[in-house]
Amino acid sequence: MENTAPGAPASAARADGTQRPDGTPVRVLVVDDEPSLAELLSSVLRYEGWEVRTAANGAEAVRGAREFHPDAVVLDIMLPDFSGLEVMRRLRAEIPQICVLFLTARDAVEDRVAGITAGGDDYVTKPFSLEEVLARLRGLLRRANLTRTATQAEGSLVVGDLTMDEDAREVRRAGELIELTATEFELLRFMMRNPRRVLSKAQILDRVWNYDFGGQAHVVELYISYLRKKIDAGRIPVIHTVRGVGYVLKPAG
Repeated sequence: MENTAPGAPASAARADGTQRPDGTPVRVLVVDDEPSLAELLSSVLRYEGWEVRTAANGAEAVRGAREFHPDAVVLDIMLPDFSGLEVMRRLRAEIPQICVLFLTARDAVEDRVAGITAGGDDYVTKPFSLEEVLARLRGLLRRANLTRTATQAEGSLVVGDLTMDEDAREVRRAGELIELTATEFELLRFMMRNPRRVLSKAQILDRVWNYDFGGQAHVVELYISYLRKKIDAGRIPVIHTVRGVGYVLKPAG
């Protein structure tokens, strides 16, 4: 089992304001037998200020949950010892309120159906964007009343006159509705969750595109240009280029 990042205090500020009702960090158990994927997910969740542990199989997951008592589990359906469905059954027997987000193969429709039918809360298909996993987890925790948001209205992001309703997947600039594609939405969501912070192309690729995308930086430039045409056209810009570094989103003016 892997513990939270060393030296990270329990009271560390949450990057997105999401925390338990008592103000302590959200706890998430990541269960996947692919070490690189488990570590990548863990790193992103820790970046949000959440406490994370990992498990590589079902037995480790059940044992770890007893010690860690997580609020949510990101759970691969295909595990080397027993299935994710059996892991969920055992976890729910001890932690009835735990939120379960299944990871499934893109073409395994029967796994997705089985997972939801058995009581899973949601699923994402591999490959997935890391922002999608985060958004799904936030939504599950919020709907289960396991968290509170300290810095913003529930399910919404606000940067100046730019607003995003994450649940309705609506974006508005000065009240005007802006239509975005799924990828544009995820890119903007990542930037709005990190206002005034310069984000490198590598960071954006890691968070917004599929974890095994292996894409090039030019795709980031392309989608930034798409966002600018929709959000900044005819207005004071909110998306800025920091030459040689990356991009930053900040309130107009």
